[in-house]
Amino acid sequence: YIEQDEPKGIAHAIRLCKEFVNDEKFLVFLGDNIIQKPIIDFVQNFKNLDYDATVLLCEVDNPSRFGIADIENGKILKITEKPKNPTSNLAVTGIYLLSPIIFEIIDNLKPSWRNELEITDALDNLLKQNNNISFEKITDYWKDTGTPEDIIHANGEIIKKILESSGNKITDHITGEGTIIESNVKIKGPVIIGRNCHISLGSSIGPNVSIGDNTTISVSSIENSIIMKNCKINSVAEIKESIIANNSEIKDEAGTEKVFLLGEGSKLSL
Repeated sequence: YIEQDEPKGIAHAIRLCKEFVNDEKFLVFLGDNIIQKPIIDFVQNFKNLDYDATVLLCEVDNPSRFGIADIENGKILKITEKPKNPTSNLAVTGIYLLSPIIFEIIDNLKPSWRNELEITDALDNLLKQNNNISFEKITDYWKDTGTPEDIIHANGEIIKKILESSGNKITDHITGEGTIIESNVKIKGPVIIGRNCHISLGSSIGPNVSIGDNTTISVSSIENSIIMKNCKINSVAEIKESIIANNSEIKDEAGTEKVFLLGEGSKLSL
């Protein structure tokens, strides 16, 4: 691990890795990117060709939220970080194939308005310097999980993928070892439930719900949500579009629909 002492930007974090990289081509893959297909072909292409960088792009509906690449005749013209009036819908995904020349570019980079060294600025400067950047397009699923809504959406897609890859065509849910689901519980998949959980008292789970290990749920209706480990939920209210972190407890007798974003160890009684 190479630790970034302050949040000075992605380019700053990359610069800290110069000695580790040691004049080799390398991959930067930001941890909040979720894709469904391997990128090994993109990596192999970058190894075999003489580009200074390759950026992975994906078409998006809301380009002002992302770094955006303008393309013409199969070449990148410019890269702009979160443009107010985007002229393209091709988002820079946060997956970069780079060569050591990027370190020289970062050394001459000026901080952005938010006082960070932006990787999009570094790539744009590299583009202006030698015009030797290529791109690949992700045409399958890609999600930058920058908001709770993005995380919940990605969770639903991952559950579907896991169920498909399990090869079980009969069930629309998976449960871990030691989990008890009582007979009066309704499950509408896709749903994944961890180990040693107890779901009881007429609860309704799903669709698009993942539940962590050692969680107890009773009298509860939960959909499009992530419930992490060691939680206790007893809620007459419907829980929707929620993220509930480890070791949280909810006791809700109000009986209306709720949206929760709870940090670890939260205890809520309504």
